Amino acid sequence: MVFFGFMVCGVLTGYIADRYGRWKVVFGGYVWSSYFSLLTSFAPTYGWFIFLRSMVGCGVAGVSQGFVLKTEFIPAKYRAYLLPLGTIFWMTGSMLIILLGMLVVPTMGWRWMIRLSITPSIILIFLFKFIPESARYNVSAGKVDDAVKTLQWIAKMNRASLPPGRLVEPALKERGSWRILLSSSFRRTSLLLWYSWFVASFAYYGSVLSSSELLEKNLLCVMNADEEHQVKHRHESGRCYCIPFGKSDYQTLLISSLGEVALVPLNIVLLNVFGRKKTLVVLQLLTAVLFMMVNICTTMFGFTVLLFLLRSLVSMNFNVVYIYTAEVYPTVARSLGMGFCTSFSRIGGMIAPFIAQVLMSQSVIQALTPFAVACVICALGNFLLPIETRGRALLQNS
Repeated sequence: MVFFGFMVCGVLTGYIADRYGRWKVVFGGYVWSSYFSLLTSFAPTYGWFIFLRSMVGCGVAGVSQGFVLKTEFIPAKYRAYLLPLGTIFWMTGSMLIILLGMLVVPTMGWRWMIRLSITPSIILIFLFKFIPESARYNVSAGKVDDAVKTLQWIAKMNRASLPPGRLVEPALKERGSWRILLSSSFRRTSLLLWYSWFVASFAYYGSVLSSSELLEKNLLCVMNADEEHQVKHRHESGRCYCIPFGKSDYQTLLISSLGEVALVPLNIVLLNVFGRKKTLVVLQLLTAVLFMMVNICTTMFGFTVLLFLLRSLVSMNFNVVYIYTAEVYPTVARSLGMGFCTSFSRIGGMIAPFIAQVLMSQSVIQALTPFAVACVICALGNFLLPIETRGRALLQNS
């Protein structure tokens, strides 16, 4: 339901960001998602719970535009270094939520875990005064004076000065138009990116949910789950009796989460040496191989290593597709392009649990195969991407 809200609002937030500014959308996204996350912790019924979670998803759609805001401030030669480093902070959040689950859920329950999890967002809301609006957006919107003020602020922080002269750039009227995404210049790119984002989310959440499912239901080395393994999802008196994670299960998830940042140096090397397109192809093919290797009967240590590598690859793939999307579209449609892509990605996120969790009860190999096949098809499709963005300046218009 979080992904459903994200999907519905992804395009809308992208359009608003292109028309009225990135800063407003990202700030509003944090306020919205924090507010509805807090309300979720007081949900009186399951119906209210899933409705409020969908509202959280709408806010997260706005938050995702922060990647566009960040990209528009980074020079071309540094993007391949600085953007992948954002994975470190994503991983930190992943580890914090696992630690909260380990420490808070057994003692205080899930409601308090949700209340505590919004603390970073509340702090960030008060720090937004230090985050400027994108100078590129201001120029495209005809707010040249505002853009110059931002650039002067940056120059002052860096003890530098702006180049001589006056910033002159015409305002662009066609901002946030879906026609740009499907124009002859970007049609093939858009269609392939929509599928790439679908697969990126499908594989990422497939890896996360598959690992927790294999641990919870003790399906390691089980080729075809029998009734003993399936019983843990049977319903009695309308309630689902699930087996709580033990400390070792949380530790395995913590170690696998480290995989999301461990290979960041490799990610940076691939982006700089091979470019964005080839890196996507390599990562997707390797991800397909790792998904099938997770089915190998091994020890808990061996499973943790495979999980570590799989989480590394799916995280790197998600990171690269984020970078490529933000680089390939022009400023007039960059946020809308990101919005369409993130909406398609949430379809993959919504489908993933039904395969990684529900189908896993029937057959481990059948549950892992769709993820591997989707990655292989996506890798083949990315050969057809017409634009390489390595070292390329961000476009203002099409």
